[in-house]
Amino acid sequence: MLVIKNATIFTPEPLDHPLDLFIEAERITRMAPHGQVEPPANARLIDASGLQLVPGFIDLQLNGAFGHDFTAKPETIWPVSAELPRFGVTSYLPTIITSPPETVAAAQNVLLRQRPADFSGAEPLGLHVEGPFLNPQKKGAHNPAYLRRPDPDLITNWSASQGVSLVTLAPELPGALELVQQLVDRGVVVSAGHSMASFDEAQAGLRAGVRYGTHLFNAMPPLSHREPGLAGALLNDAHSVVGLIPDGIHVHPAMVKLAWAAKGSTGLNLVSDAMAALGMPPGRYQLNDFEVHVSKTDARLADGTLAGSILPLDEAVRNLIEYTGCSLSEALATVTTTPAALLGLSDQRGRIAPGLLADLVLLTPDLEVAMTISAGQITYKNQALETGI
Repeated sequence: MLVIKNATIFTPEPLDHPLDLFIEAERITRMAPHGQVEPPANARLIDASGLQLVPGFIDLQLNGAFGHDFTAKPETIWPVSAELPRFGVTSYLPTIITSPPETVAAAQNVLLRQRPADFSGAEPLGLHVEGPFLNPQKKGAHNPAYLRRPDPDLITNWSASQGVSLVTLAPELPGALELVQQLVDRGVVVSAGHSMASFDEAQAGLRAGVRYGTHLFNAMPPLSHREPGLAGALLNDAHSVVGLIPDGIHVHPAMVKLAWAAKGSTGLNLVSDAMAALGMPPGRYQLNDFEVHVSKTDARLADGTLAGSILPLDEAVRNLIEYTGCSLSEALATVTTTPAALLGLSDQRGRIAPGLLADLVLLTPDLEVAMTISAGQITYKNQALETGI
């Protein structure tokens, strides 16, 4: 048993008094006022005095990290998963960008059949397949040679049961709405992105079953008062969730604040959209078929196009608070309860409550990650911090 003592808990809602939290196997078994329940003699104790205990973060868009790119080498999903807890990430969607169909199949095989026996780290919750049904005018860092018109034959094996949790497509493409309906019927969340959709075309996508918007404002026409486009449709829709990269580069802080005002904590989902250089020093790296130039702040193709971010998800939370003035509990919801609800996992993840998986993060008062617990196991401890844990 693992017992976290004297914790200031955000469920993500703040609780009034310090509590002791009891973990057995993978799950939270009990929460009690500090000192009220004596831990078993053999329990491992963690003194969380001065720290904040929050739910583990869920990242719905991660292309790779630590020098590994999932599209180039799907087998690197597991080694990257083992390192992600340093950013407070306890579960995520490995993201496969536009590539041959065999690449998605290989990634499905990695998730479903190649899980290491002794795995410990951030849990992959299925793939985010970003492409190939994207608008060539908004391809971003996707290889145009692999872009395709919507084709039911290419998604035959794409379903939640086969390891595909989210698919990004451009809803204005011919045949896209039919694909949306097929994917939704198979338990897949469908997202609109890399798109030139008009406001009306985007609304048609939402009516067909689109429930998410991939990296709002990026790879879509800018918001306009005469043609609101995809961004305007997503911001106006009360039921959809939008992904957002709050690094101050992909999206200006003022636009982050606008998105926050429109969507709030239940409609905004912070993502890293990180690529292979996350966690690596500046330099040149390979993202699928492209060479990417990485600085301390961003990652770009040779022509200056943003190739993805190097934003850790814990920094995304801090940035949202800085850019919008929202509370910690509101910011936490965008990486915990909101993505969990979108994936239909609210009964398992995203909150701190008895019976749920013990996916937890201890944060310092400055919101730095001090420790991460994934499914009841300590998967990261920040040795650079003098926290006493």
